[in-house]
Amino acid sequence: MIRSMTGFGQASRQIGGYRVQIDMKSVNHRYCEVVVRLPREWLSLEEPLKKTVQQSVRRGRVDVFVSIERDASSGKTVQVDWDLVEGLRQAARQINERLGIDGQLGLQEILQMPDVLRFTDSGSQADDTFLPQLQECAEEALAQLGVMRHSEGRHLSEDLSFKIAALEQERLEIKRFAPLVVDDYASKLRQRIQDLLAGQAVSIDEQRLAMEVAVFADRASIDEELTRLESHFRQCGELLQSGEPAGRKLDFLVQEMNREVNTIGSKASHVELTASVVRMKAELEKIREQVQNIE
Repeated sequence: MIRSMTGFGQASRQIGGYRVQIDMKSVNHRYCEVVVRLPREWLSLEEPLKKTVQQSVRRGRVDVFVSIERDASSGKTVQVDWDLVEGLRQAARQINERLGIDGQLGLQEILQMPDVLRFTDSGSQADDTFLPQLQECAEEALAQLGVMRHSEGRHLSEDLSFKIAALEQERLEIKRFAPLVVDDYASKLRQRIQDLLAGQAVSIDEQRLAMEVAVFADRASIDEELTRLESHFRQCGELLQSGEPAGRKLDFLVQEMNREVNTIGSKASHVELTASVVRMKAELEKIREQVQNIE
């Protein structure tokens, strides 16, 4: 069954001292585009996450939002820059010796110096140990995204199948009325000639009339267009039941259908045919809009 390009999925995990939540939102797009938004400290995991998504999504834009919150239980560690402390003490002694300024560099002054103390969260920097769990979380979100895309795809398939069936009925109506176009033309042509020859001792040249009708019949023939439409409808039905991404193929077929219907419309000179063409074009426009959302 076909899949829609619209969907949403969500999953969460405890990774290290963090609660990680991944939200995925997909919309229609001509190609496959994956955008991952991660905290700066976790940017090294962006590409692996993209590849994970691309393995499941063939077409559409997927926005991946990764939110990370540190657990209250995971405290911070404090590190002292001892090289900086020793350097400050040595600098204080040199100032005393050179300028003769008395005084001691105390603990409070040292602690107030920038960069003497560094506060770091445990596990704040992402590394390879986070990746497997992050990918599992992404795969769970992808599974939910897939369920919604399949569900939307099923509805799209049912709706499109109904519309294709309606188009086939219109095609059969056009096929039924097509011979009447020639008959109608022959009748009108004969009546026009009779009106022109009224009151004159001249009879209609039946052979010449038959030739004119034959030329018109050849020019107005829509057998090829009707045959190609039948083939396009059948291919659409097969694609709607396939498990492969079919959006681009369906889009191409809809364009071809429009071309055939427009050709029929340009040749049609019968009221019933013209009405069917108008209805088919309206239905094809609805189909075109639906197809834009198929993977």
